[in-house]
Amino acid sequence: MTTGTPPPTKTARPRRSRVLRFLPLGLVAWLVLEIWLLTVVAGASSGLVVFLLLVGGLVLGSLVIKRAGRRAFKNLSEALRQQQSGIAPAPDSGGGSALTMLGGLLLILPGLISDGLGLLLLVPPLQKVLSRSAERAFERKVRAAAAAAPGGFGDAFQQSRIHRPDGKVVQGEVIRDDDQPPPQQPDAGGPQLPR
Repeated sequence: MTTGTPPPTKTARPRRSRVLRFLPLGLVAWLVLEIWLLTVVAGASSGLVVFLLLVGGLVLGSLVIKRAGRRAFKNLSEALRQQQSGIAPAPDSGGGSALTMLGGLLLILPGLISDGLGLLLLVPPLQKVLSRSAERAFERKVRAAAAAAPGGFGDAFQQSRIHRPDGKVVQGEVIRDDDQPPPQQPDAGGPQLPR
């Protein structure tokens, strides 16, 4: 006997992105390639050379991360000092501290491919290109989120980046009077204030 209601359907699981689907396979392939390359270098020279390469990468990566961390802390404290003294903070000169730290981390990881990638991330022109492309990708994601849900975080981010015609960014805050109750009208029969 039917009641007229359709049978319940299974809810579809959200699809994983292609990157998340193949990330574990990529990590395993990278690990196997690193081990194979280390054995090839050890066979061509000796195990001591491989050990010295790994220790050298560890030491160099530690120094790079330490230097980038100090530079980032110095820039932060300088910006805070300028802000407290009322001076407009100088625009960021593209220090690339995050990419420098990532390069140092890749140098610390054992393996020759990660060392090569870490050394590439320490090249300033490549850092600028990667930084600009990451910023554009972030802005695209924020615009897509703003289009999907109007009135959310994306709109606030977009509004905070309003530029004046001369290219300067105008910092501001939007205050709405929607939350305040409307002013009450005095009753015609009640006491009135003198005019």
